[in-house]
Amino acid sequence: MKTFFYMLALLFSMHASAQRNKQVSIAFMNAATAKPFTQFGSLVTDIQHPGVELGYSCNWKTKNKHDWYQEIKLAYFYHRFVQHAIPLYTDFGYRYKFSQRWAVQTAIGAGYMHSIPTTAQLKLQGNGEYKNGKGVGRMQAIGVFNIGVSHIFNPASAKPINVFLTWQQMLQMPFIKAYVPVLPYNNLLIGISISLKSKK
Repeated sequence: MKTFFYMLALLFSMHASAQRNKQVSIAFMNAATAKPFTQFGSLVTDIQHPGVELGYSCNWKTKNKHDWYQEIKLAYFYHRFVQHAIPLYTDFGYRYKFSQRWAVQTAIGAGYMHSIPTTAQLKLQGNGEYKNGKGVGRMQAIGVFNIGVSHIFNPASAKPINVFLTWQQMLQMPFIKAYVPVLPYNNLLIGISISLKSKK
């Protein structure tokens, strides 16, 4: 676990050195447990496991039609009857800009999830009684893959506002080693981002 936090600190320091187009974002998340690349329709029409995600991103390389970027995300979502989930992860992505206003992007990444069970986790004691052993939760790993589209409302502004829609595939592991080693999520995120630095 210490290795993970050292790697995370390194990623933050790398982010600090990037100078182009730093942004912060906030998004509403709707998550569904299902096989990857399914459930898109129900995520649009039905609130399943709601949450929120905060992000910080920067472009490592920017050209007229292309961006290579990195994001660091912290989220929370509630999986009813199962867990409170707190993912912290980074991803690396590519963005193609159709115009000054429209773009599509894809990214892949990994990170940490803190899982807090919503129900009591009982352990049998030597005296025959049960004790709640839920504790502060479990440490989990996650992998993510994102596909999204974005629209800039005011590209000529000093700090343009970007609205985005992202369809994310997330794998939580190991969820329950004995019979559910990997728990897949399909997530839909709708949010906004804003530049931290004015255009030159």
